[in-house]
Amino acid sequence: MSHPIRVFLVLNASLAALTWAQRAPGFVDPQPVLRAAERAIGTPNLRCVTFSGTGYAGAVGQQREAGINIDWPRIDPLSNYTRTMNWDAKYMVEEFDRPPGKNPASWKYGSGWKGGTPLQTNSRQKFVLNGNYAWHLDGPNGPAVASPPDDAERWQVDMWINPHGFLKAARMPGANPKAFWRWELGEDGRDGATTVPEKVTIVSITMFGKYKVDATINKENMVQRIHTYVADPVLGDMNYEHEFANELYTDLGNGIKFPTKWHHHAGWDDNYGTLTITAGHNAFGGDFKTVQVNACPGPEAIPLSIRQATFAPRVEVQKLGDGVYLMGGASHNSVAVEFKNYIAVVEAPLDEKRSLAVIEEIVKLIPNKPIRFLVNTHQHFDHIGGLRAYAHIGATTITHQKNYTLYQHDVLNYTPRMLDPDLFAISPPTELTEGYMYETVRENYQLTDGTREMHISYVQPLAHAEGMLMAYLPKEKIVIEADLFDPPTQGAVTPANRSFYNHVQRLGIDVQTIVPIHGKPTPWSDFLKIVNAGK
Repeated sequence: MSHPIRVFLVLNASLAALTWAQRAPGFVDPQPVLRAAERAIGTPNLRCVTFSGTGYAGAVGQQREAGINIDWPRIDPLSNYTRTMNWDAKYMVEEFDRPPGKNPASWKYGSGWKGGTPLQTNSRQKFVLNGNYAWHLDGPNGPAVASPPDDAERWQVDMWINPHGFLKAARMPGANPKAFWRWELGEDGRDGATTVPEKVTIVSITMFGKYKVDATINKENMVQRIHTYVADPVLGDMNYEHEFANELYTDLGNGIKFPTKWHHHAGWDDNYGTLTITAGHNAFGGDFKTVQVNACPGPEAIPLSIRQATFAPRVEVQKLGDGVYLMGGASHNSVAVEFKNYIAVVEAPLDEKRSLAVIEEIVKLIPNKPIRFLVNTHQHFDHIGGLRAYAHIGATTITHQKNYTLYQHDVLNYTPRMLDPDLFAISPPTELTEGYMYETVRENYQLTDGTREMHISYVQPLAHAEGMLMAYLPKEKIVIEADLFDPPTQGAVTPANRSFYNHVQRLGIDVQTIVPIHGKPTPWSDFLKIVNAGK
């Protein structure tokens, strides 16, 4: 069943794009431009491609500190990387080696780090897209694990936003190509120095009836940049683009040219910090010298388990004490704490769907009280995807001061979200500009109603993330934390474990139970055994 609001927004956006294109300075006929680009790189002669080499991946959403305009952190190189794209069959498979034990098994590259999911146990990783279905395998013989629909849709976009994919997509029904010229002033890579302005042509198409995709085609008729937006729970309509340089196209015979080195942005390449506070943009790239054309294997059959997979949010409630509830059932937990006249919730992870499901369960457990505060541990995207949902129902966000600028500028804002509008975008709350939206913490903060207390404190030093908060309930002797200790542990004691331990000792608090955002509640005594074993 179509969502009427979403359909309206998509149609409205399409009409706006059409009107804009017809008004644009230098509006030109796109067909000669597309034909020249197809001839330049031999698109009509290419059915499928397999390319191999080495790559890198950035952990999108895992910036260390909000407000520092640096690249997304690079976790590990992707060695023995291979990708096959068969556009006619709508099939793509990617395989690579990556050191196990650190990255979530379900994480590919550039589409967001989803913490709390099982860590990969094998070096070889495989990700498959067949039509609307996507899945991954941890190890060559690992079971096929279904990927969520939003990942599958983004991978479909990835299959088409490359030079040959774009030119093929421009010939598909509903693409409705438009074109105009502009003068472009680029960088030559030397400390921001600029090159001589170049006149380019921008060809814009509609993909899947939803995505507006633009390709920049230069005077040599080569595709040098492909840009679109994808839906992101934190940033909304997020910039998503690939860049290709002329000199990096390789002649493969039969008129076919293919870029053997390119990179991908998730977020803007904002060198001057004028558009966004979000740190980072490079999400994926590589050097792919080995390219094979028109000799690709057929699509893999879609396993029955993948066809039958469901992704509806599941909330499992565990009572931790009088008026204290763990809201589990997913890779990330939230904790609801009842006060005399209100409720405080620790953490709003993942996305709006997850947060709304948690909120519904909280309302059943504790009726007729407002969720007055949302305590946010830190700014990594997998921990803030639900901030807008809580803000929409009237909750004030308690966070460290280092996170405020990012949240105010990039997350809790009135910017329209056209691709996947949430409640905040559909019905913007006036409180964003007129009300009480934040409490910022420097070192310590306390919520109390005269009987129950929640102590909130700043955990440092911590290399994992700046602006990290944890919460402590003295009556229950419970500490609620994220990413400082994720039971069950694997391997040696981490620096985050030691920072957590030292912080508790410094505060002099009596802890009996650790309630993690990732994992199950664990006795403090078990954590001590792990820390002491690592000394």
